[in-house]
Amino acid sequence: MRVKDVKKVVLAYSGGLDTSVILKWLQTTYRCEVVTFTADLGQGEELGPARDKALLLGIKPENIFIRDLREEFVRDFVFPMFRMNALYEGQYLLGTSIARPLIAQEQIRIAEEVGADAVAHGATGKGNDQVRFEIGYYALKPDVKVIAPWREWELTSRTKLLEFAEANQIPIAKDKRGEAPFSVDANLLHSSSEGKILEEPWDAPDEMVWQRTISPMEAPDSPTEIVVEFERGDAVGINGKRMSPATLLTELNALGRANGIGRLDLVENRFVGMKSRGCYETPGGTILWQAHRAMESITLDREATHLKDSLMPRYAEIIYNGFWFSPERRMIQAMADESQHSVTGEVRMKLYKGNVIVTGRRSPHSLYSMKHVTFEEDQGAYDQFDAQGFIKLNALRLRLGAMAGRRGGAL
Repeated sequence: MRVKDVKKVVLAYSGGLDTSVILKWLQTTYRCEVVTFTADLGQGEELGPARDKALLLGIKPENIFIRDLREEFVRDFVFPMFRMNALYEGQYLLGTSIARPLIAQEQIRIAEEVGADAVAHGATGKGNDQVRFEIGYYALKPDVKVIAPWREWELTSRTKLLEFAEANQIPIAKDKRGEAPFSVDANLLHSSSEGKILEEPWDAPDEMVWQRTISPMEAPDSPTEIVVEFERGDAVGINGKRMSPATLLTELNALGRANGIGRLDLVENRFVGMKSRGCYETPGGTILWQAHRAMESITLDREATHLKDSLMPRYAEIIYNGFWFSPERRMIQAMADESQHSVTGEVRMKLYKGNVIVTGRRSPHSLYSMKHVTFEEDQGAYDQFDAQGFIKLNALRLRLGAMAGRRGGAL
């Protein structure tokens, strides 16, 4: 991209060292007007300093955007994903992945609002986030220019970043002058820690890595019992109290934190090709995932459940790889949403030392029939003799194969 082609750029800005250096670098390299966008996704940080630092670096007040996206994040991104029970590689609840399309969406909204011709992000050239951000940008504004400084500049070390910051009068927190022990990304759904002391997959993570949960070994010796209420596949209340999506997830996070729930030490396959090790904390999400599965267990038809489960790994991979705005995600999402019409009711659970234990579930739309499943007299609800023909018909192809000399399923 030629420098002169960029007139105004919207930067995804946290106010930290990296994005503050990027802000100044954009001003000095591209000689363009910079607009900062800071998203409140429930990361738990004070966002006022981001505004103050942007002002200090010469950004006009009207070019500083700080948006509270917590409710939109949970309602329009987290909850739809949980309707599909998405797990990447069978374990990861996609806490970082699901935040990126919302940030990209809001960044493009602001770019169109202020007439910017470019957007910029602080993701490195080794990770997944560069892919997620940029695929989102292009899906929403195909002609937008994208600036990814980590793929362009020569500030390839912590020392060079600090030298650039000092040369350009960028304030540096005292704790940033030393090497950070690991990198952290957080939002209302999760916290992830990667890099530095966590790069060796054999080394156990230090307790300081875990910031959102107490150790399961230190959790209370008595369980916490809760009831989660659902309507059409989405959680709407806890212990009889109705809550907004973001408020509900915040409450589940507090309950999960206090009981040591939601820790995951994972080596995963990045979309760019390499393996990476991350330590994830998803306390509220872990509770919500278990509760939703339990709610579906008595309300969702068997074949609908199995079809959803068969498509879930693909859906999770789509989100992980950054294709939230793709037609294939929308198609699977439509199927998942259609399946949730009767997923309404309550799930009772015990939270205990890192465990989520389902102890009961009930629904006005339950498919569970006591009179059919009982071991006692069923008053003729189920004729056990019918099973004989059912078994013989299902065994017919195997019997024919055995008669032809292909016993035991041999080909």
